[in-house]
Amino acid sequence: MAQLIKLQDYVSRYAQDIYLYPSRYVRLKKKQWEGLKEKWENGPVQPVELSSYNQIDEQPNTIFQKLKSIVRQPESPEGAIRRETIPIQDDDQDTMIDGRAVNLISSIKTIDELKQHFLDQLLPFQLKWASSTLTGRSFVAKEFSYDQTLKFLLQRFPDTFLILYKPIFLLKKAPVEAELIFITPASAICVSFLEEEDDAVFVGSKERFWLKKTRNKEMKILNPLIALNRTEKIVKTLFDMYGVDLPVQKILLSRNGFIDYPLPPFGVQFIEKRNFEDWFMALRGMKSPLKHMQLKAAQVLLQYCQTTSVRRLEWENSPDNQNE
Repeated sequence: MAQLIKLQDYVSRYAQDIYLYPSRYVRLKKKQWEGLKEKWENGPVQPVELSSYNQIDEQPNTIFQKLKSIVRQPESPEGAIRRETIPIQDDDQDTMIDGRAVNLISSIKTIDELKQHFLDQLLPFQLKWASSTLTGRSFVAKEFSYDQTLKFLLQRFPDTFLILYKPIFLLKKAPVEAELIFITPASAICVSFLEEEDDAVFVGSKERFWLKKTRNKEMKILNPLIALNRTEKIVKTLFDMYGVDLPVQKILLSRNGFIDYPLPPFGVQFIEKRNFEDWFMALRGMKSPLKHMQLKAAQVLLQYCQTTSVRRLEWENSPDNQNE
């Protein structure tokens, strides 16, 4: 299951320490899956008490002193990235799925059904990590809980894929909306989706508008390469600024339609209904572990993403905070 490291302009735990959370997620996922699978294989499930994975978040007074001891590095020279040491939750207190989800597995008949059940339970956990930290939170739009494209991306790609979904970059004090960005161990992939009616045909050109043809009508749509090229430019510029040695690819994707562009521009790959499965299986088969350059790339991009959040109420009301 790919990792959601940034969702729009929401606060993200990954932005706090990109070198910690991706590998921690992989460990937690493996631990939770093995525990769930064991309970399913051992027959009828008894009620299970599982602590909420954000249990420690709800005890600000007991860990406020840890925040006091945050170690900030001196201001880094231009071109470097500042990092800080942060307190984190104990792995033993992090639970990806709750007790109700565990108890429901008694009705599951096959291992494939169990896997899908497990993946579905991970979605709220992913959204939690992509919208909250120990002291702050963002308000997640309900649409993301039912976003089928987001669900597809997270559930069908490897754990080592880091996803920025509809990120908003803050460049020269101006917010800039970007397309989807995959950061894989081998490359950064900028992706624009062209998915409307089934079997729609998108006729491309260098003009500002393309033509979408369906069985009953034709209509103009904004050239999707405009936003895709803008996203690629942002990624390449930031990579060059910080010495990130990772290839950047551009993909225009239509899983349920066709793209008709007689002379496609250089540097963009069209993935549509006829070749989607081959492309998809090639990415799913990527077995490479997380790479240092991949994490550096993610850190650079996250550093320039806009964040809108509020301080968690329990931290506002903590005695230590009020005495300051």
